[in-house]
Amino acid sequence: MGYKTLEELSGKEPSEIAITLASSYGLQALLDEREMRKDLVQLLCQVLCKAFLSKTDRQTIQHLAGLIKHSGFLRTILPHYVMGMGSEFDLTRREQYPQHLDNIMTLLAEVLRIFPASSTQAVSMIVALFRPVINSLRAVGVDVLEQTEENLERIQVLVEHLQERAREGTLKSDNYSFITPQEDAPLGEADFRTLSIYPTPEEFHQEQRPFLRPNLILKRYASGLLYLDTHFRLMREDFVRPLREGIQQLLQSQQDLGNKDVPLRKRRFDDITVYFDTRLVVPMCTRSGLAYKVQFDSKPLKFVRWQNSKRLIYGSLVCMSCDNFESFLFATVSDRDPKELEKGFVQIIFSTESRRALAGVEAHQSFLMVETTAYFEAYRYVLEGLQELEVEDLPFQRYIVECSSEVHPPAYLPMGDTYDLSAIAVPEFKSSRFHTLDPEAWPPMEQLGLDESQMRALQLALTKELAIIQGPPGTGKTYTGLKIAQALLTNQEVWKGVFDSSPMLVVCYTNHALDQFLEGIHKFLPDGIVRVGGRSNSEALKRFTLGELKRSHDFRRRLPQHLRRANSEVRVSVGNLKKLETPHPFYPLCFVIDGEMDEDEEEEEDLIEIAEEADLIQMERFVEVSDMHHSHDDDRRKMEETVRDMAEMMLAMNLENTLIHAEQSEEGWEIQRVQKRKMKHRIRRELGSSSAMSEDEEDTILDVWTLSLPDRWRLYRLWVGRYRTELRMRAQQAEQDYQDAAERLAEIRLREDLCVLKEAKVIGMTTTGAARWRKALQEVRPRLVIVEEAAEVLEAHTITTLSQACQHLILIGDHQQLRPSATVFELAKNFNLEVSMFERLIRMDFPYVRLNYQHRMRPDIARLLVPHIYSELENHPSVMDYDNIKGLLSNMFFVEHNYPEEEIRDGKSRQNLHEAFFVVALCRYLLLQEYQPSQITILTTYTGQLHCLRKLMPAKEFNGVKVHVVDKYQGEENDIVLLSLVRSNKEGKVGFLNIPNRVCVALSRAKKGLYCVGNMAMLGKVKLWSNILHTLREKDQVGPALTLCCQNHPERHIKAFCGDDFKHAPEGGCNLPCEFRLNCGHVCSSACHPYDQEHKKYTCNKKCQKVLCELGHRCKLLCYKKCPTDCLTRVEKIVPRCQHKQMVPCHQAPERFVCQEPCQKMLVCGHLCATVCGESCTTTCMATVTLELKCGHKQEGPCHNRRSTVQPDCRAPCKQILKCGHPCPGSCQRCHQGRFHLGCFHRCDKLLVCSHKCREPCTRDCPSCPILCENRCIHSACKKPCGQPCAPCIEPCAWQCPHQGCSKLCHEPCDRPPCTQPCTKTLQCGHPCIGLCGDPCPNKCRVCHPEDVMEIFFGTEDDAEACFIQLDDCGHVFESTSMDKYMGMDDNQQATEEQLAVKLKECPRCRTPIRRNLRYGAYVNRSLAVIEKVKEKINGAQSDIAAQKAILKQQWIDKEDLQRYLPMEYIQIEKKLRASHLTAKELWITENKMAFLERVGKLLKISRQHMSSAEVSHFDEKVEEFLRWLMDCYQKFSEQQASDLQSELQRLSFLAELNARCKMAKDTGRGVKVQAEVTAIREVLEKMQPFTLQDEDSVKQALKDLAEKLPSSGLGISDDERKMILSAMSLPKGHWYSCPNGHVYAIGDCGGAMMSRNCPECNATIGGANHALVSGNRVASEMDGAQHAAWSEANNMLNFDLHRCLV
Repeated sequence: MGYKTLEELSGKEPSEIAITLASSYGLQALLDEREMRKDLVQLLCQVLCKAFLSKTDRQTIQHLAGLIKHSGFLRTILPHYVMGMGSEFDLTRREQYPQHLDNIMTLLAEVLRIFPASSTQAVSMIVALFRPVINSLRAVGVDVLEQTEENLERIQVLVEHLQERAREGTLKSDNYSFITPQEDAPLGEADFRTLSIYPTPEEFHQEQRPFLRPNLILKRYASGLLYLDTHFRLMREDFVRPLREGIQQLLQSQQDLGNKDVPLRKRRFDDITVYFDTRLVVPMCTRSGLAYKVQFDSKPLKFVRWQNSKRLIYGSLVCMSCDNFESFLFATVSDRDPKELEKGFVQIIFSTESRRALAGVEAHQSFLMVETTAYFEAYRYVLEGLQELEVEDLPFQRYIVECSSEVHPPAYLPMGDTYDLSAIAVPEFKSSRFHTLDPEAWPPMEQLGLDESQMRALQLALTKELAIIQGPPGTGKTYTGLKIAQALLTNQEVWKGVFDSSPMLVVCYTNHALDQFLEGIHKFLPDGIVRVGGRSNSEALKRFTLGELKRSHDFRRRLPQHLRRANSEVRVSVGNLKKLETPHPFYPLCFVIDGEMDEDEEEEEDLIEIAEEADLIQMERFVEVSDMHHSHDDDRRKMEETVRDMAEMMLAMNLENTLIHAEQSEEGWEIQRVQKRKMKHRIRRELGSSSAMSEDEEDTILDVWTLSLPDRWRLYRLWVGRYRTELRMRAQQAEQDYQDAAERLAEIRLREDLCVLKEAKVIGMTTTGAARWRKALQEVRPRLVIVEEAAEVLEAHTITTLSQACQHLILIGDHQQLRPSATVFELAKNFNLEVSMFERLIRMDFPYVRLNYQHRMRPDIARLLVPHIYSELENHPSVMDYDNIKGLLSNMFFVEHNYPEEEIRDGKSRQNLHEAFFVVALCRYLLLQEYQPSQITILTTYTGQLHCLRKLMPAKEFNGVKVHVVDKYQGEENDIVLLSLVRSNKEGKVGFLNIPNRVCVALSRAKKGLYCVGNMAMLGKVKLWSNILHTLREKDQVGPALTLCCQNHPERHIKAFCGDDFKHAPEGGCNLPCEFRLNCGHVCSSACHPYDQEHKKYTCNKKCQKVLCELGHRCKLLCYKKCPTDCLTRVEKIVPRCQHKQMVPCHQAPERFVCQEPCQKMLVCGHLCATVCGESCTTTCMATVTLELKCGHKQEGPCHNRRSTVQPDCRAPCKQILKCGHPCPGSCQRCHQGRFHLGCFHRCDKLLVCSHKCREPCTRDCPSCPILCENRCIHSACKKPCGQPCAPCIEPCAWQCPHQGCSKLCHEPCDRPPCTQPCTKTLQCGHPCIGLCGDPCPNKCRVCHPEDVMEIFFGTEDDAEACFIQLDDCGHVFESTSMDKYMGMDDNQQATEEQLAVKLKECPRCRTPIRRNLRYGAYVNRSLAVIEKVKEKINGAQSDIAAQKAILKQQWIDKEDLQRYLPMEYIQIEKKLRASHLTAKELWITENKMAFLERVGKLLKISRQHMSSAEVSHFDEKVEEFLRWLMDCYQKFSEQQASDLQSELQRLSFLAELNARCKMAKDTGRGVKVQAEVTAIREVLEKMQPFTLQDEDSVKQALKDLAEKLPSSGLGISDDERKMILSAMSLPKGHWYSCPNGHVYAIGDCGGAMMSRNCPECNATIGGANHALVSGNRVASEMDGAQHAAWSEANNMLNFDLHRCLV
């Protein structure tokens, strides 16, 4: 390529020039020439500059710049050419040099922009020549254009910036096209508002570099649009680059598969995590819209601890591709469950664009899923906010963009600047209002409780519309911020209008800082706070969270009517969607709506802070997930079934006569095995083919059967494709409908949220929350914004936090502590992305206040920050008087070591075990110095070390000690901080320990003591650490060992090099013994310990030496226990009363001692006393004698029972032969002397119809079987008791095979014969199955188990062609033909009677009933049908039982007397009648009990009315005994039990009658006359023996005789005599009365008593006065039946039957 060619090119279009040059080999040769003519140099620069003007050929331009940067032209020719300009004598050429300089500068700028790292050195050399050359040209009169000067200045700024980054070591690669902020975007570059937030395919596959401008930190921005563009592109690149480079690395690895030994699945990538074989499993409807459950291959990830891993946390972005990322889908993780992740399941939500692309995804398509390390949720809302933000809506452009240092007051302040600061002043401050804009009017700082710098901060915050307050560690920036907030909130009338409800917005970087600040506000603002976000851990703020406020009882009622109506309508539409059943290409679309649309549920909002453990994020998620799982094994099984079905259909349709040869047998047509396999193979091949018939061809078809087989397949594939397209469209529509409903509901929720936010006085949220809620904030219009931790926030986050209405912005933070975190290190350093707005404005000399007095650290610790990090920081007097740290020689010490760190798998974290053991041992040592756990904090720089520390610190020992990573402890403090730096390696890599901000946080958390462990030799290579170590060495505060100093022995020191060295101070002191003399006189046995110095808590475990008595006996207890007041040592003494020698306690007098010698006295019964000498002789002799019991039996027992009124239980066997014929199993006592016999325990053991043995003891009719039913089929199992009727299974019969099929229901006898074809399957052992087609394969093999299979049983087992059947119930294997014959014996007329019995067929070997077997289902079902009929007969018809139950229930309700006299028994019967599944026998037993109880109730009623109290008590005992026997759970009313009950009830009836007669006899004074007869009857009724028939007859006769002497009326006369007297007296009812002793008398006239007299028989007072009877007298109802006296007409009406009178 020569001059002429270049000259021709110079007249072409830029695009043509660029393409021609890039494709020419001559250009490379030209650029590499060692010498070049000046005119050629000029022309070449001119042509290259014009080529760089091409708009669309970015890749070509990049190639050209790459050729230039490495060429000799740039490094040699061009520098010589520029140097020669200054010495040029040719006037004409000299006049052309300014234009040539412009061309060269443009050329260099383009090369430098595209390759900033690799071209900086060469370009800087040429740029350094420009100024001398320009000066020389001007000196000789050449005019240099002003534009040339501007171009030079621009390129010099760029070169200086890149050189500085190169010196810092951060400029290492040419990843970006670097342009200065003043330059316009490259031609053809899109507007940032139109850029996709998600990466594009071109970014993954092309090598073009994105152009970026650095964040300006030393000069203003040219415009607001440029400002927004710069930050958007930086933020987007910070998010996109890890994904872009990770995928490019992945694609390169796929290309290099053959060249490397490491498989792709085992490779680790720097910026991405790869998940293989990812498939969409099932769509689910969640609160956020349509989500998908996906499954990935989890086998390569077995090492991942999902509970702590940051993989696939909520909000992570995943990219899925099935074509090497030629196309891809984006989604975010919407829910995670560690247990599900172990199985490879996670829930995701696709982006809007990707959701549309899902319609083209095939079912079960396998994807490669990639997750980026950049946390997407932290970028998403900020990028969207930057794109939506209009330049004119950006507040404070005067300062943010133009960087003006003249700060105006807030726009609202000039209208009224009068403040009252009494709320933040000291108590004695007198309230007075003042003008804040007048500096002289402010109250003194002492009155406000502030120091000088805090006072300046307050003044700045209240009077400037943008205020910046820097708070170094311990200077009280939160304290000052709260003072500012309180001053503003107590003077709201200043910044709020009369009708303005604008709230204050408080924004913090972390949730912890936000909670802390809002809690401070809550102390002076009890109401009006709204905390937005779901990660608050503050109990005090719980009721102020947005979710809690929306859950208040009146929130819904206070909502506007249109919102309530809209909410209801959307929910109705969602409810309709719920009923949809839409086929889905992945799985039937199941809408899991319940609970997911709950408006009270609050979404995750604060996502900028990634927790140390993933479960801390998931703990606050409320995403509903479906439990539907779809197994790929199920899919494959269904595919196999489809192929089998189609094979059968092909035979029926005669699809291919040439391939199918069928043989006809007796049972029908059969396909040979070989042909069947060919058919299946063909079907698979045809289904997999893509060739389908066109619709035009389809229209010409008249008869399908005339088509050739290939055309039929093509037609079939057309139909399948059409059907799948229809399904896909329906599914897509259903998904879109739900998504629309979810988005509408989200909008309504937003309006509801706004109703809460607009009523707030203070709104608190994190920076990411503010970006997410930006639309709501635009409507809420907060006028005043306070940003805490502003120096930790990326500038883009701060921008999106501000709304158009903001008039006052207060930034509080410290850029010299933590700075914003960027994902890409290169962007953070080379493009100033890590510089916050807070720091940028300070560096631009924006007015700010720095708090100068630190109130936290002791001066020694503060020395580490000044001057190494802060130029100045003064100590407040309060930090000068801290006590020294106990047990350590220094209050601050850095322990150095060289033990290596360890890298933790699955992450970039690290741990250092040496440091972990040392720090834990030091913590334990400090706790022994009597420091509280809450006073100690352990900090570490890596999460891996955090987990390591927690494993070494059991809760019971270290409970209360705080353990954190440094970044999470920003803003906190504690008395003692132990710092583990972790990093220690041969490479000298210190990681982020070389970042001053993080070092500042780590070293400034301690108040009184700071102890650090790290590799100081390695850290010393870093300048900052070198300076810090120099400061430490000035006071010997760094070394290989920490010096422990014993508090008790100050001269004793221990050097602790490692954790084990602390064992030399086992109790926190030293290894000397304690030697403290205790109050008891012993010496403390512990090692030297600093705690409990006065030993008030110490327990002395030595033997006590205290003398307790005059004899010198010492206490025998341990020293710490209280000594007894009396000496317990035993000494020999003589007991005076008996003169026996005894060992008596020393303190006890012998007279009071109980002599322990055996007593020698004789008892009354003649036996020797069994007690000791010193005790009184016993009255209960325990000597064994023969006792004669009342029942007549004799037995051995204690002697004292012979004189006792209470006899022992008789143990003599009953021996009574019961009515069932078996001997009674009870004893005399248990059978109540034969009155109530125990039930017979003789086992029945009859075989029931269900094949179980009867478990009831000795029963005449076996009851229904109570065992759990064992009947089951392939579909389900019966869960009822065996004796209850089984519900028949109505599922279709499952007995199917390729040859036969049953059309009946499961419980019906099958309508198909058993298949006789051998099974074609192969067992797991590799041998052929020995079973039959359609039957389950036996688990025995003819080869592997010959003994089990070939054992002769029926005689046909040794046949080589024999097939076998395995019974499911017992597992035994039988030859099929013989077993078929055995099972069919019931149908054979020659079967024996036993074989025709109603029961299930049994296994021929073990007699196990055959219940489950598809092959013999017909026999089983027939038997079960008969058995069910037998069950129904045994149990009784349910309808009859139900009817009888209803009758009994009604009868029982009417028994009011029973409720009164037998309440417990009444309730028992009532419960029994309510029970379900009562059999006929159980109902019969209940009915018998009811009958007996009714009779007992009548007896009790008689006892209450006609017995004396003594007789009632005795009678109740008898009744209670009877009821115990009647209501016993074993009461079955056997013949014996019924007889016993009847006899005893008859006895009770006679006893009741006798007692009633005795009561009447006593009342009438005739009891003495019948005493003998009554005694005789009572002896019979109350004897202990059974009440026999003879006894019954004798009692009946005796009572009949007694009736003559003692009539039942109680009058002492016969009934005939009574009637004669009534007739003779002719008195109406109610005239007869009885005296207190029962003697009857009459009153004439009206029947009312008007005078008193004495009873002629007993002299008792009778009669009365004024129609009132004397006490004790009553109406004699037994005389005439009257219930009331006759003297009152109203009462007299009750003596007559009114109904009869009316008639």
